[in-house]
Amino acid sequence: MTEHTTTLDAADLDTLSINTVRTLAMDAVQAADSGHPGTPMALAPLAYVLWTRHLRFNPADPAWPNRDRFVLSAGHASMLLYAVLYLTGYDLPLAELKAFRQWGSETPGHPERGVTPGVETTTGPLGQGFANAVGLAIAEAHLAATFNRPGAEIIDHRTYFIASDGDLMEGISHEAASLAGHLGLGKLMGFYDDNHITIEGDTALTFSDDTAARFAAYGWHVQRVDDINDLDALDRAIVEAKSIPDRPSLIIVRSHIAYGSPNKQDTAEAHGAPLGVHEVELTKANLGWPWREPFHVPPEALRMWQRGSAHGAALYAAWQELRAAYAAQYPDDARELERRLRGELPADWRSALPTFPASEQGMATRNASSKVLNALAPRIPELMGGAADLAPSTKTLLDASADFERGRYAGRNMHFGIREHAMGAILNGMALHGGVIPYGGTFLIFSDYMRPPMRLAALMHAHVIYVFTHDSIGLGEDGPTHQPIEQLAALRAIPGFTVFRPADANETAEAWAAALEMRNAPVALVLTRQNVPVLDRKRFAPAAGLARGGYILSEADGGEPEVVLIGSGSEVHLLLEAQEKLLVREIEARVVSMPSIERFLAQPREYRDHVLPPTLHHRIAMEAASPMPWYRIVGDHGVVIGLERFGASAPYERIYQELGLTAERVVATARSMLDR
Repeated sequence: MTEHTTTLDAADLDTLSINTVRTLAMDAVQAADSGHPGTPMALAPLAYVLWTRHLRFNPADPAWPNRDRFVLSAGHASMLLYAVLYLTGYDLPLAELKAFRQWGSETPGHPERGVTPGVETTTGPLGQGFANAVGLAIAEAHLAATFNRPGAEIIDHRTYFIASDGDLMEGISHEAASLAGHLGLGKLMGFYDDNHITIEGDTALTFSDDTAARFAAYGWHVQRVDDINDLDALDRAIVEAKSIPDRPSLIIVRSHIAYGSPNKQDTAEAHGAPLGVHEVELTKANLGWPWREPFHVPPEALRMWQRGSAHGAALYAAWQELRAAYAAQYPDDARELERRLRGELPADWRSALPTFPASEQGMATRNASSKVLNALAPRIPELMGGAADLAPSTKTLLDASADFERGRYAGRNMHFGIREHAMGAILNGMALHGGVIPYGGTFLIFSDYMRPPMRLAALMHAHVIYVFTHDSIGLGEDGPTHQPIEQLAALRAIPGFTVFRPADANETAEAWAAALEMRNAPVALVLTRQNVPVLDRKRFAPAAGLARGGYILSEADGGEPEVVLIGSGSEVHLLLEAQEKLLVREIEARVVSMPSIERFLAQPREYRDHVLPPTLHHRIAMEAASPMPWYRIVGDHGVVIGLERFGASAPYERIYQELGLTAERVVATARSMLDR
């Protein structure tokens, strides 16, 4: 091969284009002295066939609503995606590939949504992207069923993903694949990169699953391609998969990690480290690559890759014509779809928020949440979700909506099954697709199963709402296995994640409102199983104070507090009781409801100092959970009444009494503090 390659035939041009990806991956990882070169080198032929022959995309408008979604679940192969995005014309200059894994670059070690144009979701923790893809396909199916009209399929695209051995070993892939097969998501297509290699060596060390049989048992359409370098075989498999309308498809592709490397092909050495300068030279020679300088891109290869971009641009133009015709024929539907895709809430939706009369008997905040959700659902039709087989307990069903089920995708009630981990990642995919606001419910204790996708939701600024009920020892007799202690602290520790633990029914309504308005962040609503009083808002401050995270619920009788009592959720009414008991002893106390610590800390200092005066060191916080987060609030001189042990099995009133979460303990603590 020479510098002049214009006379190459089609097969040679294909090979040149594929090897361009391989060499860019080798060079970028070598320049960074960090990364995973082997998998991009192996998968380059698959990416070439997919992007140049099948994928609907338009680099000029990466957010095109009807684009196909592509998820690189095997996020360690990020250089595959970066090379392809550069070659197909996304706003990702070659200089960014040269800056792979460096500070401030658009090519981080694993793909990150919002950092690199064309990246749909943040991947790397294995299995998450797989389940994200299921969520993307669910959102497409729902919007298509809701908005498509005969001859006007305004939403009609596919979701593709690439998964590695590691993705399929992680338990989340089993959960997500099972649900996808059950739902018959025919526009979901995955590729399993069967390269036989993990970091520790050959997959035979730990992995002897019959993957084809496994996915067939889930109800997927399964095919094999024995050689990833057989482009026509790949193409035929994709075409066949597209012809299956009622089952997701998995194409098992045999590849060779670090393809072309004389010494490291099919070895674990190529998985997570550079090939080495000498091996890069040997590999390029072995591939017939004549250019010695790194990051060389032959213009012929660039033209071949951009055939897919040209095809996508034509599809994009046709869709814009369809969009105009759809708007003319179905103007109301078109406006509604556009609103949802913009992520804007309907006008005057807040007028649907219910208010609750004061009641000593009260209600569980999970019950209040159900009333709020069902009041808002007709006004906000993009609300869509359910629970991990716990809807009767989490109260997360929409009474007036049908179920989202196989072949009937217009329903808004999701049944995720007993699959919390997959539910969390599927919710992420739904949110990232756009057009829906997804929510999912389970018991707070099971948030532990969901922590990886919740962390990624925060990293991606995904608008997901989690409904966590049975929030404390207040759930009672189920005992310590089901009573969360450290979970609130764990959720509050996630950067960019907001937790609301409302004190009563009206704070619950405001918590839903705040969650809906936080368009670029995940939110958890943490709710009680047991009844709590509905506070008299004529006597106490309006529940709208929740929007600021913390607010003065009840001022000291004389307006000059000696002590501040702070809490969230089901402990707030105990603080109000303690306030009255202290007043009998002529001690003035202020009660602050703080349903969201992180939201309060984000307020201007002037407001925070108004609620918690810096000179007022006598602060007591009480919450039926780990005390850790509250030390930021009470300061060095304050006291936190919490739990540093597990719960117990008994009626919840007895547990509160035995573990010292009482008004009397607050009073005793305040008196002791003031005496000092």
